[in-house]
Amino acid sequence: MKIKYILLSLFLGATVSTTLMAQKENKDIDVPGLRAIGSPANPKVPMNWNRYHDNKQIEQFGRDLQKAYPNLVKYESIGKSYEGRDIYVLTVSDFSTANTDRKPGLWIDGNIHANELQGSEIAMYTAWYLVENFHQVPFIKELLKDKVFYIAPTINPDSRDYFIYEPNTMHSSRTGRRPFDNDGDGLVAEDLFDDLDGDGHIVMMRRKSKTGRYKVDPDNPNRMILAKPGEVGQYEMLGFEGIDNDGDGLVNEDITGTYDPNRDWGWNWQPGYVQSGALYYPGTLPETMAVKNFFFKHPNIAGAQSYHNYGGMILRGPGAAEDEKYYSRRDVQVYDALGKVGEKMLPGYNYIVIHKDLYTVYGGEIDFFSLARGIYTFSNELMTTYKLFYNKQEASNRQSNEYYEFDKLLLFGDAYVPWKEFDHPQFGKIEIGGAKKNYTRNHPGFLLLEDAHRNAAFTIYHAYHTPKLEFSDVEVKSLGNNLYEVKASVWNSRIIPTHSDHDVRNKINRPNYISIKGVEVVTGMRVLNNDFNVTDEQKYKPERIEIPSIDGMSEVKVKWIVKGNPNKATITVDSEKGGVIETEVKS
Repeated sequence: MKIKYILLSLFLGATVSTTLMAQKENKDIDVPGLRAIGSPANPKVPMNWNRYHDNKQIEQFGRDLQKAYPNLVKYESIGKSYEGRDIYVLTVSDFSTANTDRKPGLWIDGNIHANELQGSEIAMYTAWYLVENFHQVPFIKELLKDKVFYIAPTINPDSRDYFIYEPNTMHSSRTGRRPFDNDGDGLVAEDLFDDLDGDGHIVMMRRKSKTGRYKVDPDNPNRMILAKPGEVGQYEMLGFEGIDNDGDGLVNEDITGTYDPNRDWGWNWQPGYVQSGALYYPGTLPETMAVKNFFFKHPNIAGAQSYHNYGGMILRGPGAAEDEKYYSRRDVQVYDALGKVGEKMLPGYNYIVIHKDLYTVYGGEIDFFSLARGIYTFSNELMTTYKLFYNKQEASNRQSNEYYEFDKLLLFGDAYVPWKEFDHPQFGKIEIGGAKKNYTRNHPGFLLLEDAHRNAAFTIYHAYHTPKLEFSDVEVKSLGNNLYEVKASVWNSRIIPTHSDHDVRNKINRPNYISIKGVEVVTGMRVLNNDFNVTDEQKYKPERIEIPSIDGMSEVKVKWIVKGNPNKATITVDSEKGGVIETEVKS
Protein backbone atom coordinates (compact mmCIF):
# COMPACT_ATOMS: atom_id res chain seq x y z
CA MET A 1 0.00 0.00 0.00
CA LYS A 2 2.83 2.38 0.89
CA ILE A 3 4.36 1.83 -2.53
CA LYS A 4 1.02 2.72 -4.17
CA TYR A 5 0.77 5.97 -2.18
CA ILE A 6 4.38 6.85 -3.05
CA LEU A 7 3.70 6.25 -6.77
CA LEU A 8 0.48 8.29 -6.61
CA SER A 9 2.30 11.15 -4.86
CA LEU A 10 5.04 11.10 -7.49
CA PHE A 11 2.41 11.14 -10.26
CA LEU A 12 0.51 14.07 -8.74
CA GLY A 13 3.73 15.95 -8.13
CA ALA A 14 4.76 15.46 -11.74
CA THR A 15 1.32 16.63 -12.89
CA VAL A 16 1.53 19.81 -10.79
CA SER A 17 5.06 20.48 -12.06
CA THR A 18 3.91 20.03 -15.65
CA THR A 19 0.96 22.41 -15.03
CA LEU A 20 3.21 25.06 -13.50
CA MET A 21 5.58 24.82 -16.45
CA ALA A 22 2.64 25.16 -18.82
CA GLN A 23 1.43 28.22 -16.93
CA LYS A 24 4.81 29.89 -17.41
CA GLU A 25 4.58 29.22 -21.14
CA ASN A 26 0.89 30.17 -21.43
CA LYS A 27 -0.31 32.78 -18.93
CA ASP A 28 -3.99 32.15 -19.78
CA ILE A 29 -4.01 28.76 -18.07
CA ASP A 30 -3.95 30.22 -14.56
CA VAL A 31 -7.20 32.14 -15.06
CA PRO A 32 -10.70 30.76 -15.75
CA GLY A 33 -10.66 31.52 -19.46
CA LEU A 34 -9.81 34.82 -21.12
CA ARG A 35 -11.98 37.84 -20.42
CA ALA A 36 -13.72 39.15 -23.51
CA ILE A 37 -12.94 42.81 -24.01
CA GLY A 38 -15.83 44.96 -22.85
CA SER A 39 -17.22 42.37 -20.44
CA PRO A 40 -16.66 42.00 -16.69
CA ALA A 41 -14.14 39.30 -15.79
CA ASN A 42 -15.79 37.76 -12.72
CA PRO A 43 -19.17 39.38 -12.09
CA LYS A 44 -20.41 39.29 -8.52
CA VAL A 45 -23.97 39.03 -9.84
CA PRO A 46 -23.96 36.47 -12.66
CA MET A 47 -26.76 37.15 -15.14
CA ASN A 48 -28.07 35.51 -18.29
CA TRP A 49 -28.74 38.32 -20.76
CA ASN A 50 -30.28 36.21 -23.52
CA ARG A 51 -33.62 35.73 -21.77
CA TYR A 52 -36.52 37.76 -20.35
CA HIS A 53 -37.06 38.11 -16.60
CA ASP A 54 -40.32 38.37 -14.66
CA ASN A 55 -40.99 40.78 -11.79
CA LYS A 56 -39.64 38.51 -9.06
CA GLN A 57 -36.42 37.94 -10.99
CA ILE A 58 -36.05 41.68 -11.65
CA GLU A 59 -36.52 42.40 -7.94
CA GLN A 60 -34.03 39.70 -6.98
CA PHE A 61 -31.52 41.18 -9.43
CA GLY A 62 -31.92 44.61 -7.83
CA ARG A 63 -31.44 43.24 -4.33
CA ASP A 64 -28.44 41.16 -5.39
CA LEU A 65 -26.79 44.11 -7.13
CA GLN A 66 -27.26 46.34 -4.08
CA LYS A 67 -25.89 43.65 -1.76
CA ALA A 68 -22.85 43.05 -3.98
CA TYR A 69 -22.13 46.78 -4.50
CA PRO A 70 -23.57 48.75 -1.55
CA ASN A 71 -21.29 51.71 -2.34
CA LEU A 72 -22.54 51.87 -5.93
CA VAL A 73 -26.19 50.77 -5.89
CA LYS A 74 -29.33 51.80 -4.02
CA TYR A 75 -32.51 49.87 -4.78
CA GLU A 76 -35.82 51.40 -3.72
CA SER A 77 -39.51 51.59 -4.55
CA ILE A 78 -40.77 54.95 -5.81
CA GLY A 79 -44.46 54.05 -5.73
CA LYS A 80 -47.10 51.43 -6.36
CA SER A 81 -48.79 50.20 -9.51
CA TYR A 82 -52.55 49.87 -10.01
CA GLU A 83 -52.46 46.31 -8.62
CA GLY A 84 -50.17 47.31 -5.75
CA ARG A 85 -46.79 46.18 -7.07
CA ASP A 86 -43.70 48.21 -6.29
CA ILE A 87 -42.13 50.35 -9.00
CA TYR A 88 -38.42 50.01 -8.34
CA VAL A 89 -35.52 52.29 -9.26
CA LEU A 90 -31.83 51.43 -9.15
CA THR A 91 -29.70 54.44 -8.26
CA VAL A 92 -26.19 53.79 -9.60
CA SER A 93 -23.27 56.06 -8.72
CA ASP A 94 -20.11 56.21 -6.66
CA PHE A 95 -21.68 57.10 -3.32
CA SER A 96 -18.28 57.86 -1.79
CA THR A 97 -17.95 61.00 -3.91
CA ALA A 98 -20.14 64.06 -3.26
CA ASN A 99 -23.88 64.11 -2.67
CA THR A 100 -25.31 61.67 -5.20
CA ASP A 101 -28.50 63.62 -5.82
CA ARG A 102 -26.46 66.73 -6.65
CA LYS A 103 -24.61 65.02 -9.47
CA PRO A 104 -25.89 65.37 -13.05
CA GLY A 105 -28.34 62.51 -13.51
CA LEU A 106 -29.58 60.27 -16.32
CA TRP A 107 -32.96 58.56 -16.05
CA ILE A 108 -33.57 55.25 -17.87
CA ASP A 109 -36.86 53.35 -17.99
CA GLY A 110 -38.36 50.47 -19.93
CA ASN A 111 -41.48 48.40 -20.39
CA ILE A 112 -44.12 51.15 -20.16
CA HIS A 113 -45.80 49.00 -22.79
CA ALA A 114 -46.01 45.54 -21.27
CA ASN A 115 -45.30 43.53 -24.42
CA GLU A 116 -42.11 45.51 -25.03
CA LEU A 117 -40.07 43.33 -22.75
CA GLN A 118 -36.51 44.04 -23.78
CA GLY A 119 -36.51 47.59 -22.42
CA SER A 120 -36.34 46.09 -18.93
CA GLU A 121 -33.46 43.80 -19.84
CA ILE A 122 -31.46 46.65 -21.39
CA ALA A 123 -32.13 48.91 -18.40
CA MET A 124 -30.94 46.16 -16.02
CA TYR A 125 -27.95 45.38 -18.22
CA THR A 126 -26.90 49.04 -18.04
CA ALA A 127 -26.88 49.00 -14.23
CA TRP A 128 -25.11 45.64 -14.16
CA TYR A 129 -22.47 46.67 -16.69
CA LEU A 130 -21.68 49.91 -14.88
CA VAL A 131 -21.10 48.39 -11.46
CA GLU A 132 -19.43 45.17 -12.59
CA ASN A 133 -16.90 47.23 -14.58
CA PHE A 134 -16.39 49.97 -11.99
CA HIS A 135 -13.04 48.58 -10.82
CA GLN A 136 -12.05 47.31 -14.24
CA VAL A 137 -12.65 50.17 -16.69
CA PRO A 138 -11.24 53.59 -15.66
CA PHE A 139 -13.78 55.42 -17.83
CA ILE A 140 -16.67 53.83 -15.92
CA LYS A 141 -15.07 54.60 -12.56
CA GLU A 142 -14.66 58.27 -13.49
CA LEU A 143 -18.20 58.39 -14.92
CA LEU A 144 -19.82 57.12 -11.72
CA LYS A 145 -17.71 59.53 -9.72
CA ASP A 146 -19.22 62.43 -11.68
CA LYS A 147 -22.72 61.20 -12.61
CA VAL A 148 -25.70 59.30 -11.25
CA PHE A 149 -28.02 56.91 -13.10
CA TYR A 150 -31.64 56.39 -12.06
CA ILE A 151 -32.78 53.16 -13.70
CA ALA A 152 -36.37 51.86 -13.60
CA PRO A 153 -36.41 48.44 -15.30
CA THR A 154 -40.21 48.40 -15.60
CA ILE A 155 -42.74 51.14 -15.00
CA ASN A 156 -45.61 48.75 -15.83
CA PRO A 157 -44.96 45.78 -13.51
CA ASP A 158 -48.58 44.58 -13.47
CA SER A 159 -48.78 43.87 -17.16
CA ARG A 160 -45.21 42.63 -17.53
CA ASP A 161 -46.05 39.46 -15.62
CA TYR A 162 -49.43 39.31 -17.35
CA PHE A 163 -47.73 39.27 -20.74
CA ILE A 164 -45.19 36.65 -19.68
CA TYR A 165 -47.52 34.24 -17.91
CA GLU A 166 -50.90 34.73 -19.60
CA PRO A 167 -51.94 34.05 -23.19
CA ASN A 168 -51.13 37.03 -25.39
CA THR A 169 -50.23 38.03 -28.91
CA MET A 170 -46.96 39.79 -29.72
CA HIS A 171 -48.98 43.05 -29.66
CA SER A 172 -50.80 42.51 -26.35
CA SER A 173 -50.86 43.54 -23.64
CA ARG A 174 -49.41 46.98 -24.30
CA THR A 175 -51.55 48.50 -21.61
CA GLY A 176 -51.89 48.34 -17.82
CA ARG A 177 -54.29 46.19 -15.80
CA ARG A 178 -57.01 48.70 -15.01
CA PRO A 179 -60.17 47.09 -16.48
CA PHE A 180 -62.82 48.85 -18.58
CA ASP A 181 -66.12 47.98 -20.23
CA ASN A 182 -64.84 48.34 -23.77
CA ASP A 183 -67.96 47.10 -25.59
CA GLY A 184 -70.49 49.00 -23.47
CA ASP A 185 -72.49 45.97 -22.34
CA GLY A 186 -72.16 46.67 -18.63
CA LEU A 187 -69.64 43.91 -18.07
CA VAL A 188 -65.90 44.34 -17.62
CA ALA A 189 -63.23 42.31 -19.43
CA GLU A 190 -65.62 39.43 -20.15
CA ASP A 191 -64.42 38.64 -23.69
CA LEU A 192 -60.65 38.18 -23.44
CA PHE A 193 -58.35 36.28 -25.76
CA ASP A 194 -58.90 32.52 -25.56
CA ASP A 195 -55.90 30.21 -25.70
CA LEU A 196 -57.62 27.44 -27.66
CA ASP A 197 -54.75 24.95 -27.48
CA GLY A 198 -53.41 26.00 -24.06
CA ASP A 199 -49.85 26.74 -25.20
CA GLY A 200 -49.65 30.27 -23.74
CA HIS A 201 -49.53 31.95 -27.16
CA ILE A 202 -52.42 33.68 -28.91
CA VAL A 203 -51.85 32.98 -32.59
CA MET A 204 -54.01 33.32 -35.71
CA MET A 205 -57.16 31.48 -36.79
CA ARG A 206 -57.79 30.47 -40.40
CA ARG A 207 -60.57 28.57 -42.13
CA LYS A 208 -60.64 26.91 -45.51
CA SER A 209 -62.83 28.85 -47.90
CA LYS A 210 -63.46 28.87 -51.63
CA THR A 211 -63.68 32.66 -51.50
CA GLY A 212 -60.75 33.20 -49.17
CA ARG A 213 -58.01 35.50 -50.39
CA TYR A 214 -55.09 33.87 -48.55
CA LYS A 215 -52.99 30.84 -49.35
CA VAL A 216 -50.08 28.99 -47.78
CA ASP A 217 -46.67 30.18 -48.88
CA PRO A 218 -45.24 27.27 -50.88
CA ASP A 219 -41.76 28.06 -49.53
CA ASN A 220 -42.81 28.21 -45.88
CA PRO A 221 -45.85 26.34 -44.51
CA ASN A 222 -46.07 28.67 -41.47
CA ARG A 223 -46.61 31.76 -43.60
CA MET A 224 -49.89 32.97 -45.08
CA ILE A 225 -49.72 35.19 -48.16
CA LEU A 226 -52.30 36.96 -50.26
CA ALA A 227 -53.34 35.21 -53.45
CA LYS A 228 -52.45 37.13 -56.59
CA PRO A 229 -55.17 38.99 -58.51
CA GLY A 230 -57.20 36.42 -60.45
CA GLU A 231 -55.73 33.55 -58.41
CA VAL A 232 -57.98 31.36 -56.27
CA GLY A 233 -57.24 31.55 -52.56
CA GLN A 234 -57.41 28.78 -49.97
CA TYR A 235 -58.24 30.37 -46.63
CA GLU A 236 -60.01 33.24 -44.92
CA MET A 237 -58.29 34.76 -41.87
CA LEU A 238 -60.45 35.01 -38.73
CA GLY A 239 -58.16 37.05 -36.48
CA PHE A 240 -56.43 36.07 -33.27
CA GLU A 241 -57.42 33.02 -31.22
CA GLY A 242 -60.66 33.52 -29.36
CA ILE A 243 -64.34 32.75 -29.03
CA ASP A 244 -67.45 34.88 -28.56
CA ASN A 245 -67.69 34.61 -24.77
CA ASP A 246 -70.61 37.01 -24.27
CA GLY A 247 -72.74 36.11 -27.29
CA ASP A 248 -72.64 39.53 -28.94
CA GLY A 249 -71.30 38.26 -32.26
CA LEU A 250 -67.79 39.62 -31.66
CA VAL A 251 -64.55 37.89 -30.65
CA ASN A 252 -61.92 39.31 -28.29
CA GLU A 253 -63.66 42.69 -28.16
CA ASP A 254 -63.54 43.28 -24.38
CA ILE A 255 -59.96 42.70 -23.33
CA THR A 256 -58.30 44.19 -20.25
CA GLY A 257 -56.94 47.73 -20.24
CA THR A 258 -57.29 49.23 -23.69
CA TYR A 259 -55.70 52.50 -22.62
CA ASP A 260 -52.11 53.50 -23.42
CA PRO A 261 -49.83 54.35 -20.44
CA ASN A 262 -47.74 56.46 -22.81
CA ARG A 263 -50.62 58.87 -23.42
CA ASP A 264 -51.10 59.75 -19.74
CA TRP A 265 -48.44 62.45 -19.28
CA GLY A 266 -48.77 66.12 -18.56
CA TRP A 267 -47.56 67.85 -21.69
CA ASN A 268 -50.03 68.51 -24.52
CA TRP A 269 -52.35 65.84 -23.15
CA GLN A 270 -55.48 65.34 -25.24
CA PRO A 271 -58.72 63.46 -24.41
CA GLY A 272 -59.56 60.09 -25.90
CA TYR A 273 -61.54 61.43 -28.84
CA VAL A 274 -58.35 63.23 -30.00
CA GLN A 275 -55.66 60.86 -28.75
CA SER A 276 -56.64 57.20 -28.69
CA GLY A 277 -55.57 55.51 -25.47
CA ALA A 278 -55.77 58.59 -23.23
CA LEU A 279 -57.67 58.31 -19.96
CA TYR A 280 -59.56 60.91 -17.94
CA TYR A 281 -56.80 63.43 -17.27
CA PRO A 282 -52.99 63.47 -17.35
CA GLY A 283 -51.70 61.39 -14.48
CA THR A 284 -54.75 59.15 -14.15
CA LEU A 285 -52.45 56.17 -13.60
CA PRO A 286 -50.52 55.66 -10.33
CA GLU A 287 -47.50 54.45 -12.33
CA THR A 288 -47.34 57.77 -14.20
CA MET A 289 -47.63 59.77 -11.00
CA ALA A 290 -44.88 57.77 -9.28
CA VAL A 291 -42.44 58.62 -12.08
CA LYS A 292 -43.55 62.27 -12.22
CA ASN A 293 -43.06 62.71 -8.48
CA PHE A 294 -39.60 61.18 -8.71
CA PHE A 295 -38.67 63.77 -11.34
CA PHE A 296 -40.01 66.64 -9.25
CA LYS A 297 -37.83 65.41 -6.37
CA HIS A 298 -34.75 65.03 -8.58
CA PRO A 299 -34.15 68.25 -10.53
CA ASN A 300 -30.59 67.02 -11.12
CA ILE A 301 -31.86 64.75 -13.93
CA ALA A 302 -30.29 66.27 -17.05
CA GLY A 303 -30.92 63.47 -19.55
CA ALA A 304 -33.49 60.73 -20.01
CA GLN A 305 -33.91 57.54 -22.04
CA SER A 306 -37.04 55.45 -22.49
CA TYR A 307 -37.09 52.05 -24.20
CA HIS A 308 -39.85 50.75 -26.45
CA ASN A 309 -40.15 48.42 -29.41
CA TYR A 310 -40.29 48.06 -32.46
CA GLY A 311 -38.52 49.50 -35.51
CA GLY A 312 -34.88 50.41 -34.84
CA MET A 313 -35.33 54.12 -34.07
CA ILE A 314 -33.67 56.74 -31.90
CA LEU A 315 -36.57 59.12 -31.35
CA ARG A 316 -36.62 62.67 -30.10
CA GLY A 317 -39.60 64.93 -29.61
CA PRO A 318 -41.79 66.62 -30.12
CA GLY A 319 -44.66 64.19 -30.44
CA ALA A 320 -46.92 66.77 -32.09
CA ALA A 321 -46.18 69.29 -34.83
CA GLU A 322 -47.51 72.25 -32.83
CA ASP A 323 -44.75 71.72 -30.26
CA GLU A 324 -41.96 72.09 -32.80
CA LYS A 325 -41.74 75.79 -31.89
CA TYR A 326 -40.35 74.82 -28.47
CA TYR A 327 -37.23 73.26 -30.01
CA SER A 328 -34.69 76.01 -30.63
CA ARG A 329 -31.90 75.65 -33.14
CA ARG A 330 -29.36 75.25 -30.34
CA ASP A 331 -31.42 72.58 -28.57
CA VAL A 332 -31.77 70.66 -31.83
CA GLN A 333 -28.00 70.88 -32.30
CA VAL A 334 -27.53 69.14 -28.95
CA TYR A 335 -29.98 66.39 -29.92
CA ASP A 336 -28.31 65.99 -33.30
CA ALA A 337 -24.84 65.73 -31.78
CA LEU A 338 -26.00 62.86 -29.56
CA GLY A 339 -28.46 61.19 -31.92
CA LYS A 340 -26.14 61.00 -34.92
CA VAL A 341 -23.46 59.34 -32.82
CA GLY A 342 -26.21 56.99 -31.68
CA GLU A 343 -26.79 55.92 -35.28
CA LYS A 344 -23.14 54.81 -35.45
CA MET A 345 -23.40 52.95 -32.17
CA LEU A 346 -26.66 51.21 -33.14
CA PRO A 347 -26.38 49.80 -36.69
CA GLY A 348 -29.78 49.62 -38.36
CA TYR A 349 -31.27 52.33 -36.13
CA ASN A 350 -32.32 55.73 -37.47
CA TYR A 351 -32.34 58.98 -35.52
CA ILE A 352 -35.70 60.64 -36.26
CA VAL A 353 -38.35 63.05 -34.93
CA ILE A 354 -41.57 61.49 -33.61
CA HIS A 355 -44.23 63.65 -35.26
CA LYS A 356 -42.34 64.10 -38.54
CA ASP A 357 -41.11 60.60 -39.17
CA LEU A 358 -43.38 58.31 -37.14
CA TYR A 359 -46.80 59.56 -36.02
CA THR A 360 -48.38 62.15 -33.74
CA VAL A 361 -48.33 61.49 -30.00
CA TYR A 362 -50.17 63.63 -27.46
CA GLY A 363 -49.49 63.28 -23.75
CA GLY A 364 -46.36 61.17 -24.26
CA GLU A 365 -43.68 60.54 -21.67
CA ILE A 366 -40.92 61.90 -23.90
CA ASP A 367 -42.66 65.30 -24.17
CA PHE A 368 -43.24 65.48 -20.43
CA PHE A 369 -39.53 64.89 -19.78
CA SER A 370 -38.23 67.20 -22.49
CA LEU A 371 -40.79 70.02 -22.49
CA ALA A 372 -42.38 69.98 -19.03
CA ARG A 373 -39.05 69.34 -17.27
CA GLY A 374 -36.49 70.71 -19.76
CA ILE A 375 -34.57 67.41 -20.04
CA TYR A 376 -32.82 66.15 -23.18
CA THR A 377 -34.70 62.92 -23.83
CA PHE A 378 -34.56 60.03 -26.30
CA SER A 379 -36.88 57.09 -26.79
CA ASN A 380 -35.40 54.08 -28.58
CA GLU A 381 -37.60 51.66 -30.52
CA LEU A 382 -35.73 48.41 -30.02
CA MET A 383 -35.33 45.58 -32.53
CA THR A 384 -35.51 45.85 -36.31
CA THR A 385 -35.53 43.41 -39.23
CA TYR A 386 -32.12 44.78 -40.19
CA LYS A 387 -30.72 42.75 -37.29
CA LEU A 388 -31.88 39.49 -38.83
CA PHE A 389 -29.59 39.40 -41.88
CA TYR A 390 -28.10 42.95 -41.87
CA ASN A 391 -29.88 43.75 -45.09
CA LYS A 392 -31.25 47.31 -45.20
CA GLN A 393 -33.18 46.72 -48.42
CA GLU A 394 -35.07 43.75 -46.99
CA ALA A 395 -35.59 45.54 -43.67
CA SER A 396 -37.50 48.29 -45.48
CA ASN A 397 -39.77 45.85 -47.35
CA ARG A 398 -43.02 45.36 -45.43
CA GLN A 399 -43.85 42.18 -47.35
CA SER A 400 -40.44 40.76 -46.49
CA ASN A 401 -40.07 37.07 -45.74
CA GLU A 402 -37.18 37.84 -43.37
CA TYR A 403 -38.73 36.67 -40.11
CA TYR A 404 -39.77 33.35 -41.60
CA GLU A 405 -36.34 32.82 -43.15
CA PHE A 406 -34.63 33.81 -39.92
CA ASP A 407 -36.72 31.31 -37.98
CA LYS A 408 -35.96 28.59 -40.51
CA LEU A 409 -32.21 29.18 -40.74
CA LEU A 410 -31.27 30.33 -37.24
CA LEU A 411 -34.09 29.34 -34.86
CA PHE A 412 -34.97 26.01 -36.48
CA GLY A 413 -38.72 26.48 -36.30
CA ASP A 414 -38.86 27.58 -32.65
CA ALA A 415 -40.56 30.92 -33.36
CA TYR A 416 -43.86 29.69 -34.83
CA VAL A 417 -46.74 27.50 -33.68
CA PRO A 418 -47.37 25.06 -36.57
CA TRP A 419 -50.90 25.17 -37.95
CA LYS A 420 -53.23 22.60 -36.35
CA GLU A 421 -56.93 21.80 -36.57
CA PHE A 422 -59.42 22.93 -33.93
CA ASP A 423 -63.20 22.63 -33.58
CA HIS A 424 -64.38 26.16 -32.87
CA PRO A 425 -67.80 26.65 -31.21
CA GLN A 426 -68.74 29.47 -33.59
CA PHE A 427 -66.52 29.05 -36.67
CA GLY A 428 -66.59 25.24 -36.93
CA LYS A 429 -63.47 23.49 -38.21
CA ILE A 430 -60.58 25.92 -38.23
CA GLU A 431 -56.81 25.87 -37.97
CA ILE A 432 -54.68 27.83 -35.51
CA GLY A 433 -51.02 28.79 -35.88
CA GLY A 434 -48.57 31.61 -36.34
CA ALA A 435 -45.82 33.57 -34.62
CA LYS A 436 -45.37 33.11 -30.87
CA LYS A 437 -46.00 36.10 -28.61
CA ASN A 438 -42.29 36.67 -27.89
CA TYR A 439 -41.21 36.73 -31.55
CA THR A 440 -40.90 39.63 -34.03
CA ARG A 441 -41.25 42.55 -31.58
CA ASN A 442 -38.93 41.10 -28.93
CA HIS A 443 -35.36 40.02 -29.70
CA PRO A 444 -34.46 36.36 -30.09
CA GLY A 445 -32.10 35.55 -27.22
CA PHE A 446 -28.76 35.63 -28.98
CA LEU A 447 -29.51 39.05 -30.50
CA LEU A 448 -30.57 40.53 -27.17
CA LEU A 449 -27.14 40.77 -25.56
CA GLU A 450 -25.57 42.72 -28.42
CA ASP A 451 -28.43 45.19 -28.61
CA ALA A 452 -28.43 45.51 -24.83
CA HIS A 453 -24.80 46.54 -24.83
CA ARG A 454 -25.10 48.91 -27.78
CA ASN A 455 -28.10 50.69 -26.27
CA ALA A 456 -26.46 50.78 -22.84
CA ALA A 457 -23.39 52.33 -24.44
CA PHE A 458 -25.58 55.00 -26.07
CA THR A 459 -27.09 55.95 -22.71
CA ILE A 460 -23.63 55.98 -21.15
CA TYR A 461 -22.54 58.33 -23.94
CA HIS A 462 -25.58 60.50 -23.19
CA ALA A 463 -24.78 60.53 -19.47
CA TYR A 464 -21.15 61.40 -20.15
CA HIS A 465 -22.27 64.51 -22.04
CA THR A 466 -24.53 65.83 -19.30
CA PRO A 467 -22.89 68.99 -17.90
CA LYS A 468 -19.47 68.80 -16.28
CA LEU A 469 -18.48 72.08 -14.70
CA GLU A 470 -14.98 73.09 -13.63
CA PHE A 471 -13.13 76.27 -12.81
CA SER A 472 -10.88 77.20 -15.67
CA ASP A 473 -9.45 80.30 -13.98
CA VAL A 474 -9.70 82.43 -10.82
CA GLU A 475 -7.94 85.81 -10.80
CA VAL A 476 -7.46 88.39 -8.04
CA LYS A 477 -6.45 91.99 -8.69
CA SER A 478 -5.89 94.78 -6.14
CA LEU A 479 -7.81 97.99 -6.90
CA GLY A 480 -6.39 99.99 -4.01
CA ASN A 481 -8.11 101.33 -0.88
CA ASN A 482 -8.53 97.73 0.38
CA LEU A 483 -10.69 96.85 -2.64
CA TYR A 484 -10.06 93.79 -4.81
CA GLU A 485 -11.46 92.40 -8.03
CA VAL A 486 -12.11 88.64 -8.01
CA LYS A 487 -12.84 87.09 -11.41
CA ALA A 488 -13.86 83.47 -11.92
CA SER A 489 -14.26 81.49 -15.15
CA VAL A 490 -16.44 78.36 -15.21
CA TRP A 491 -16.18 75.89 -18.07
CA ASN A 492 -18.71 73.25 -19.18
CA SER A 493 -16.66 70.60 -20.94
CA ARG A 494 -19.58 68.52 -22.25
CA ILE A 495 -22.17 68.89 -25.04
CA ILE A 496 -25.31 69.35 -22.93
CA PRO A 497 -25.89 72.79 -21.35
CA THR A 498 -27.04 73.21 -17.78
CA HIS A 499 -30.40 74.43 -19.12
CA SER A 500 -32.03 73.92 -22.50
CA ASP A 501 -33.20 77.04 -24.31
CA HIS A 502 -36.75 75.87 -23.67
CA ASP A 503 -35.97 75.62 -19.96
CA VAL A 504 -34.48 79.13 -19.83
CA ARG A 505 -37.38 80.68 -21.76
CA ASN A 506 -40.01 79.12 -19.52
CA LYS A 507 -38.05 79.20 -16.23
CA ILE A 508 -38.67 75.51 -15.59
CA ASN A 509 -35.64 75.14 -13.32
CA ARG A 510 -33.89 77.77 -11.23
CA PRO A 511 -30.76 79.40 -12.69
CA ASN A 512 -27.21 78.42 -11.82
CA TYR A 513 -25.71 80.23 -8.85
CA ILE A 514 -22.06 81.29 -8.70
CA SER A 515 -21.36 82.54 -5.17
CA ILE A 516 -18.46 83.89 -3.17
CA LYS A 517 -18.27 83.51 0.62
CA GLY A 518 -15.81 84.60 3.27
CA VAL A 519 -15.41 88.18 2.12
CA GLU A 520 -17.53 91.37 2.02
CA VAL A 521 -18.99 91.87 -1.47
CA VAL A 522 -19.45 95.41 -2.78
CA THR A 523 -20.87 94.45 -6.18
CA GLY A 524 -21.16 91.40 -8.42
CA MET A 525 -21.57 91.09 -12.16
CA ARG A 526 -21.52 88.73 -15.11
CA VAL A 527 -18.75 89.40 -17.63
CA LEU A 528 -20.28 89.58 -21.10
CA ASN A 529 -17.11 90.52 -22.95
CA ASN A 530 -13.82 90.11 -21.14
CA ASP A 531 -11.70 91.91 -23.75
CA PHE A 532 -13.79 95.08 -23.68
CA ASN A 533 -14.82 94.79 -20.02
CA VAL A 534 -18.54 94.61 -20.79
CA THR A 535 -20.46 93.47 -17.74
CA ASP A 536 -23.98 93.09 -16.44
CA GLU A 537 -24.27 94.06 -12.79
CA GLN A 538 -26.48 92.04 -10.44
CA LYS A 539 -27.71 94.48 -7.79
CA TYR A 540 -29.79 92.04 -5.72
CA LYS A 541 -27.69 89.58 -3.71
CA PRO A 542 -24.45 90.47 -5.54
CA GLU A 543 -22.57 87.72 -3.69
CA ARG A 544 -24.67 85.12 -5.56
CA ILE A 545 -24.67 85.75 -9.29
CA GLU A 546 -27.44 84.09 -11.30
CA ILE A 547 -26.48 82.49 -14.61
CA PRO A 548 -29.47 81.31 -16.71
CA SER A 549 -27.43 78.58 -18.45
CA ILE A 550 -23.88 77.45 -19.00
CA ASP A 551 -23.83 76.19 -22.57
CA GLY A 552 -22.16 73.01 -23.66
CA MET A 553 -18.46 73.36 -24.50
CA SER A 554 -18.64 76.95 -23.29
CA GLU A 555 -17.37 79.24 -20.54
CA VAL A 556 -18.99 81.90 -18.38
CA LYS A 557 -17.15 84.60 -16.42
CA VAL A 558 -18.23 86.48 -13.32
CA LYS A 559 -16.51 89.01 -11.13
CA TRP A 560 -16.94 90.68 -7.81
CA ILE A 561 -15.56 93.84 -6.23
CA VAL A 562 -14.86 92.92 -2.62
CA LYS A 563 -13.63 94.77 0.43
CA GLY A 564 -10.62 93.22 2.14
CA ASN A 565 -8.15 90.60 0.95
CA PRO A 566 -10.18 87.68 -0.50
CA ASN A 567 -7.44 85.12 0.19
CA LYS A 568 -9.10 81.86 1.27
CA ALA A 569 -12.58 83.04 0.32
CA THR A 570 -14.64 80.26 -1.31
CA ILE A 571 -16.30 80.33 -4.73
CA THR A 572 -19.12 77.85 -5.32
CA VAL A 573 -21.00 76.93 -8.47
CA ASP A 574 -24.40 75.44 -7.65
CA SER A 575 -26.22 74.06 -10.70
CA GLU A 576 -29.27 71.81 -10.43
CA LYS A 577 -28.31 69.80 -13.53
CA GLY A 578 -24.60 70.57 -13.56
CA GLY A 579 -23.69 69.69 -9.98
CA VAL A 580 -21.79 71.59 -7.30
CA ILE A 581 -18.11 72.58 -7.43
CA GLU A 582 -16.00 74.72 -5.10
CA THR A 583 -12.61 76.35 -5.12
CA GLU A 584 -10.64 78.47 -2.69
CA VAL A 585 -9.44 81.92 -3.74
CA LYS A 586 -5.69 82.29 -3.62
CA SER A 587 -4.46 85.86 -3.94
